[in-house]
Formats: sequence, structure tokens, C-alpha cells
Amino acid sequence: MLDLTDELSPASDASTVAPEWENPARYWSRLAAVTAHLPAPVAVIDREALRYNAMDLLARAGGLPIRVASKSVRVRSVMDAVLKLPGFRGILAFTLEEALWLAQDHEDIVLGYPTVDKAGVARLCADEEAARRITLMVDDLAHLDMIDSVVSPAKRPNIRVAIDVDASWRSALLGHIGVRRSALFSPGEVAAFARKVNARQGFQLVGLQMYDAQIAGQGDSAGSDAPLIRMVQARSRSELRERRAAIAEAVSTVAPLEFLNGGGTGSLEFTGSDESLSEASAGSGLLGGHLFDGYRSFRPAPASAFAFDVVRRPAADMVTVLGGGWIASGPPTASRQPRPVWPAGLKTLSREAAGEVQTPLQGSAAASIGVGDRVWFRHAKSGEPAERIERYYLVSGDDIIDELPTYRGEGKAFL
Repeated sequence: MLDLTDELSPASDASTVAPEWENPARYWSRLAAVTAHLPAPVAVIDREALRYNAMDLLARAGGLPIRVASKSVRVRSVMDAVLKLPGFRGILAFTLEEALWLAQDHEDIVLGYPTVDKAGVARLCADEEAARRITLMVDDLAHLDMIDSVVSPAKRPNIRVAIDVDASWRSALLGHIGVRRSALFSPGEVAAFARKVNARQGFQLVGLQMYDAQIAGQGDSAGSDAPLIRMVQARSRSELRERRAAIAEAVSTVAPLEFLNGGGTGSLEFTGSDESLSEASAGSGLLGGHLFDGYRSFRPAPASAFAFDVVRRPAADMVTVLGGGWIASGPPTASRQPRPVWPAGLKTLSREAAGEVQTPLQGSAAASIGVGDRVWFRHAKSGEPAERIERYYLVSGDDIIDELPTYRGEGKAFL
């Protein structure tokens, strides 16, 4: 059973000894040796690295409670263990079906995206305990209309709802900077919508969500555009801090709110310093995808990874593994592909990248890799491997101490 509540071992305490993952040869060689007898693809979570990441997230949030984003984990035992650590509180789910499943064991679940799942709404309305535990996300009256069309307000418990607000930056020069989510942007727009929600029978407005993807999901440390990114993020932070405070004040006059959620793994320092927020969200930072290597303010441990078998040698400086195309969400660039990390010195081909069934890799290390050997990869974000595997092997030191079923391993495939 995964437990993160005990004290860190001296070997993983960064205050006394450098973490093992800072020595790639030692770290990856150990994981390879521990799992050599297992069939590929094999995926692991290193317990000490996971705990390091969890504690680092808490430190970066500066005391603001962190809601665990389930889409970036998709392993119930990991979420359960993290939520036992003081400072983590509640789950940010991604579908209503998933939220209903998790609500069997968890009391505080916010659905991070709107739903039009009529069957799920019917189940929610028929289950008073689930209705107390789950908060739906809305940003359009059509979302409320859909719920009413499934079960009328008089025949159901009140449905808890939160309003999703656009946290992007609208630049006069650059245009829309951020992701396309809610159409609600200004304090006036949000307050007007809140009044309409509050006036509807059968609903209880309990929260707000404002996710700043242009800060949380965009690295700022490398590349020729890094100075521009830092400038954009600085201006976005300034605008967003002021606008979030105005929105929180405006909506608080309409209904008492239980939470105002913001941020993500990449923006926890900013989120933790924003006095208008009552909680942050994070998930990818727990398992430490390589996307987050590109931030100046933090660097997560590579807590999870996976390995594929080499099945071909198409050239002297090239090997091909069976599998590989476990792609993260976002633009189809290198930052969203899995990255080969061990043996060191391999990279994907620009014309093929990571393939659904095979992935060719090129580099100096290929000369010493034979058919049947393995190559280790890091995922880009965190949720994508769990959709391909049934379990992670939990490793501590030189031992496999548990097997952790993914959602897929439990027979679930929500998205």
C-alpha cells in the first residue's frame, strides 16, 4: 500500500544528500535493474521521488491548500496517498462519470469542466450523498437547462455548481494569450452570470475556478522566446491578480463562496501569493513530466517513467522500440512527446517522432544497444501513460514494493 506520510529517508532528503535522480546514471540504472524481469512496456513510480514532488508542491504553494487534478494522475492509490498529506484537499475531476466513481470514497470533488452527460446527471440527482460531494462546473445557462431537462428541480437535491472564468490575458498587441475555456471574463460578466445561477431553483453556487494556463502550462527558462514568455507572464500575472480580486468581491455579494480555485503545477508560487484564492490545483507535478523541466522556479523529480523493448536496428546509429506514442495534450510539438532518457544520448526523429506502434531513436548511444535491450522514457505531462498501461510498479530503493492499478487497470476509460 502506497504511504507517503512517513519521514523521508536520508537518501531522499535534499537537505543532506543530493537526490538520486540528480545522478541520471545511478537513478535510471537502478530502475532498469529492478524491473529487468518484467515484460515491456513497463512503467514505474519511484516512491521517494513522488513524495519529494508532493512536498515540493506544498512548499511552492505557500500554505494554500492544493486540490489534486485527477486527469494528470489517473491512479487512485496515488491520489489517496497524496490526499493524506496535510495541505492537499479535494479532487479536481475531469468527467462526471469519473467524479461519481471517486465520490464513493471521497467527499470533496469538483468537476473541472462542464458536462452534458445526461445519464451521469440522472445518477447524480438520484444520489443525495453524491450530490453533496460533487460540484459541477458551469459557464453557460445551457448547462443549467440541461440538468433541469433531465430531472426537474422539485424532484432532486440541490446541485452544487461553480463558475469557470476565463483567466487568459487579452493583449492589445498579441491578442488572446491562454487557453480557450469560458466566455466569462470581466467582473461584471461573472457577477451577472452568478446572479442568474443564484436565482435558479435547484442549484447552489459554491465556487469559482480560474485556471491560468499561460502561466501554469508554459515554461519560461529556455529557448529564444523565453524573454518574451517571461514578459507576457509578468503582465498576465499583474492583470490577473487585480481581476481575480475584483471578481471574487463581485460574486461574494451574490452568494457566499466555499472556494476560489486557481493555478496549476507551473504557477503555484503565483497562486499561493494571490490573496483572492482559497485553493490551488496541481497534478502533473506529482509524477514529474518533462514538460516542467522548462521552468525557472522549480524542477520536479522524474517520479514516473516507462520503458520499451528495442526490436530493430535500422542503422548503426539508430534503434527502434516497440511502442512509444504516448502523447500528451496540447500542440503536437516535441514538448508533448515522450522523451528518451536512458541510455542517454538518444532522440526521436523529426520526420517520425513517437509512433503508435514503433519509435525509431537516433544517437551515439545506439551503437551499444542491442535487440532486446530497453530504452527508458519520461512522459510529457502525467496522465497519458495511465491510459496505455494497467499498472505502475511502485519502486523504493532496489525493490518493487507494490503494484498500483491505473484507471485502465481498474476497467475505467473516461476520456
